[in-house]
Amino acid sequence: MQDNKHDKAGYKSIALDIAQRIVSGEMPVASKISGRSLLAGQYQVSPETIRKAIGLLKEENIVSVSQGKEIIIVSDQNALAYTTRHNYLKSAYSLKQELQQLLLEKKNMDRKFEELLTQIIVASDRLQNLKPYHPVEIKINEHAHVVGRTIGNLQFWQNTGATIIALRRGTEVSISPGPHVVLREGDIIVAVGDERMYERTEEFLNRPHDQVEANNLTEA
Repeated sequence: MQDNKHDKAGYKSIALDIAQRIVSGEMPVASKISGRSLLAGQYQVSPETIRKAIGLLKEENIVSVSQGKEIIIVSDQNALAYTTRHNYLKSAYSLKQELQQLLLEKKNMDRKFEELLTQIIVASDRLQNLKPYHPVEIKINEHAHVVGRTIGNLQFWQNTGATIIALRRGTEVSISPGPHVVLREGDIIVAVGDERMYERTEEFLNRPHDQVEANNLTEA
């Protein structure tokens, strides 16, 4: 029966990877290497592929194989010479490990993204049922007097009758931002309230800083 195509391409890179591990000291001279079946599981290839890889290392006098199939490392210098001759290669196994790690990180990132998206959808669905309290979005302009001030300091609800349910800042979304959050230019407030809430809130948020100061002086 023919060897697996992946196995045919992999035994040389596995031999190189083992040699590199010997050079690094991970597998010291005189130590035993795991049996072929264990190595096959570690590298996720067939025992025949491991047999070929060990055969290469034996030919290079890097390891010895006893009649009982015990594999012993005999020379780190020969391992160094072997890796030096192949220094233009990077072990396919190492590349596979890097790819698997990247795929794992991507999977975790996708899972976190899905969890956040689900939370937003659930919150949105819940709010859609609070008629007539449909959420609206209001962007904070450049010279708005609220820039640099906290939600709590602005007495937001008292001045607008609106309740902030989320804050969008670039690609970040904060659900139910607290009173200590400092508002910035370009922030988008997501709020709910009665049918006149949007007009009151937009006017309050984007009132020019100079106008607020003038009003304060007049009141004083």
